[in-house]
Amino acid sequence: MAAVVQEVLPPVLDSTAEPPTLFDGTTRLYTSYICPFAQRAWIARNYKGLQDKIKLVPIDLENRPAWYKEKVYPTNKVPSLEHNNEIRGESLDLVKYIDNHFEGPSLLPEDPEKKKFAEELLSYSDTFVGTVFSSFKGDPKADVGAVFGYLETALSKFDDGPFFLGQQFSQVDVAYAPFFERFQPILLEVKNYDITTGRPKLAAWIEAVNKIEAYKQTIRDPQEVLGCLKRKFFGH
Repeated sequence: MAAVVQEVLPPVLDSTAEPPTLFDGTTRLYTSYICPFAQRAWIARNYKGLQDKIKLVPIDLENRPAWYKEKVYPTNKVPSLEHNNEIRGESLDLVKYIDNHFEGPSLLPEDPEKKKFAEELLSYSDTFVGTVFSSFKGDPKADVGAVFGYLETALSKFDDGPFFLGQQFSQVDVAYAPFFERFQPILLEVKNYDITTGRPKLAAWIEAVNKIEAYKQTIRDPQEVLGCLKRKFFGH
């Protein structure tokens, strides 16, 4: 990982905030401090040591500025990246873009087999996230145990380290970490379900990820995260 940079986070912009001067040569990551999808791109930026190269522009998702949809990103979602006079979106695409187009340590190993497995796991992340969210909504077909079991098995493929691709922290870990930050405590509190029980590889992965400085810099207050999830899915 790049050298640790302690960053003072900019204030969140709500509907009363003025827009930045768009396309002035500044590279901006439009984000939300509480959105797990946006957190993916934020972690990738930090890991590559780009705190001075990519400016964070945090958006208040509960009270979004109108200019964000009108002038920046018509889908009105985060994350989006302003770079080279273009706006790009979609969290996994941005993780790859940041990794491929900026200096800093790579988030993918050279090994072709690991690269192929990375694509499989990145694709599976939509199934994983969708299944757990569906379970929060009470869908009886949402098999939470199966998706966590799939990842436990995936962590057994390469035994040269605790991460999904073995020794190296990668795009795959970036993709999953923000959701584990949320799913582990909410499932334990609301469903009394411990995702690490009987899954030693997953427990070791969580422990290893929690030591990655680029990720630690993005972690929010657990009670804030839990509160957001409870309001959204459980009405309290």
